[in-house]
Amino acid sequence: MPYVTRSITSVAEQTIGRDALEIIAVNDGSTDGTAKELERLADEFPGLLQVVHQENSGGPSAPRNAGLGLARGEFVFFLDADDYLGPEALERMVTMAEKNGTDIVLGKMVGIGGRGLPMSMFRSNQPKTDVFNSRVYWALNPLKLFRRRLLERHALRFPTGMPVGEDQPFTALAYLHASGISVIADYDCLFCTLREDGGNITVRTKGSEPRLRFLAAMVDLILENVPPGPGRDHLAHRHLTVDVPHVLDSHLVHEPRTQQLKSLAEMAEIIAPLWHEGMNDRLSAMARVRLHLVRHRMLDEVLELVGFEKELADSKAATPVLLDAGRAYARYPFLRDPARAVPDACYDVTDQLGVRHRVSRAELRGTALHLAGHAYLHRVETQDVTTGLVLRERDSGTEFRLPVTHTATPGLGADADEGAYAYDLAGFEAVVDITTAADGKPLDDGLWDISLAVGAMGVSREVRIGSKRADDVSGKASTRVVDTGAGVRAVTLYTTNPHGNFTLDLGEKKHGVRSHLRFDGVRWATGAPTELEIAGGCTLAEYPEHALAVVLDDGHRGSASFTAVRGDGTFVVRVNVTELTAGEWTGELRLGDWSLPLPVLPKKLAPPSGADGDCPGTPSRSPAPGIASPCRSRGRTWSRRSPAS
Repeated sequence: MPYVTRSITSVAEQTIGRDALEIIAVNDGSTDGTAKELERLADEFPGLLQVVHQENSGGPSAPRNAGLGLARGEFVFFLDADDYLGPEALERMVTMAEKNGTDIVLGKMVGIGGRGLPMSMFRSNQPKTDVFNSRVYWALNPLKLFRRRLLERHALRFPTGMPVGEDQPFTALAYLHASGISVIADYDCLFCTLREDGGNITVRTKGSEPRLRFLAAMVDLILENVPPGPGRDHLAHRHLTVDVPHVLDSHLVHEPRTQQLKSLAEMAEIIAPLWHEGMNDRLSAMARVRLHLVRHRMLDEVLELVGFEKELADSKAATPVLLDAGRAYARYPFLRDPARAVPDACYDVTDQLGVRHRVSRAELRGTALHLAGHAYLHRVETQDVTTGLVLRERDSGTEFRLPVTHTATPGLGADADEGAYAYDLAGFEAVVDITTAADGKPLDDGLWDISLAVGAMGVSREVRIGSKRADDVSGKASTRVVDTGAGVRAVTLYTTNPHGNFTLDLGEKKHGVRSHLRFDGVRWATGAPTELEIAGGCTLAEYPEHALAVVLDDGHRGSASFTAVRGDGTFVVRVNVTELTAGEWTGELRLGDWSLPLPVLPKKLAPPSGADGDCPGTPSRSPAPGIASPCRSRGRTWSRRSPAS
């Protein structure tokens, strides 16, 4: 009390409807008036709420098992009394499970009152995934939708006798046996409350010993159910980087030294089967140092590292790095301390250095792409800068490296890390000319992804650019037809979806030229009775002057070309039919190697004023020699008749 009232009411008011629901509330020997409130709610929701009273079991396992044993629905959802559901939660989760044939659905969780929750799995909706190809394993609480058939088929129940962590074995085995797992990230399904009285079980259960018990149980579960390899390492990562530091900094540091020594030795034995050198690339430097100290039972160093981490969390400046032989090492405690002999590999953060960049210019002009902005390695000052541009063709992997001009960026970085690092030479300017970028030769057709190899002081990292750009730098695709001197080519600068990085499309791999051309209509020109006016649109950002034209052919080696007059995204072509010899003419709109057939002439296109407009096969007469009489015939074929002799 009083949380249980809101919890049950949130279920009763679900949009899925009460006909689809049963609520089973298990009162595990409460002494705060919960029993009386549950009976009142049962009267308020007759036929919907079933109340079970039992002696206090000392933990959540027994009441959850009791409720699961009574459940009759196709799906079950476990809800703690101090949490509540969003109105559409169950409807959305059931729909997701039924649509994708999944056995478990995680709905986005929201912490209330400062409650900390795992969130990395809720970056986007995942209709169907599994425990090895997602972050769902980082959420091992049971506050999820489970297909009951899954739980019964594998006789899954919560282990009793564990005051904390009892939900982890249950949820982990359900994940491993599930035919599929769904994640809802675009709706707040579950609201989890940090109780004002500190009554949450995970808050009030103190000491490292109970947590080491469930950590050992989880290690055994992984070893028994998951073979060695990337899958096992993925699950182990969660326990090594979440549970281990939690035990150390929230519990072990507060215990007497004798208990600390005992718990540290026990932890070292527990994690030994999970942590191996091959996992180091996926672990942070801090995790590597921590695990090394635990493995070697270095209690004093562990306690010092915990204190350092707390200070680091309160600091607004990132830890400095030591640069040596092209590698960067975090200056965490005991780095290169001969008395401790912690390997350098534990501190290596070269591949984790943040690359910070911003594009201030990305503009195609003719055959050249002009780029400008800044880029630097976080915590590496811009001395001996070696930054360069990298073009890499997406399918073939062919790459070319181009120089950039380094430009001054005074004061960059002063507003971060308490001004501890200066990046005064982080600017870059570059020109990518598609006619020479391939080591002096033209770039081949393809999708050329644009990156920077950002380097300084002997350290370098590569990053795609474009996701961070100035407000006036457009990410919208810009297609152009440019004159290379050896012919015209299509080139498009665009940003990828969803990451927003720049790519050059050469040769219409994704962006066609014809889609930018259209016809709007054909009519006789006003005040010019012998001129046809063809109107259309061209949304290309650029194309060569005089390159767009209507070209006609009479089928007898006779041809005529009429250049388009440009407007703002439009064009007009005027065809003076008096310039055409007698016969039937076909034609198209041309732009370099691209063409569009001329549109079908309107059925009601009247003859020009003062002309005799008979169609082919009909005697044609004109009031005066030399006056043309065009008419519609056979769709896109145009006829020009000679005057009667």
